[in-house]
Amino acid sequence: MAELGEADEAELQPLVAAEQQKAQFTAQVHHFMELCWGKCVETPGNHLDSCTENSLSSCVDRFIDTTLAITSRFAQTVQKGGQ
Repeated sequence: MAELGEADEAELQPLVAAEQQKAQFTAQVHHFMELCWGKCVETPGNHLDSCTENSLSSCVDRFIDTTLAITSRFAQTVQKGGQ
């Protein structure tokens, strides 16, 4: 197998980092789905009752709010570090 040169490695590094971020995000979404499913769905069936639907909706809302808050805080930290 041919070895990669420094230029090749430098070119691949951002691609590898992006793939790692995608994998991390996917893992977080799967974990989140398991948590919400465990908290909200007592018995799986052919349809969701209103209580289960409301619970899942609230769980998703909390996840989105938390993700946005973390993203915003991270962006502020990056901005402060760049000044």
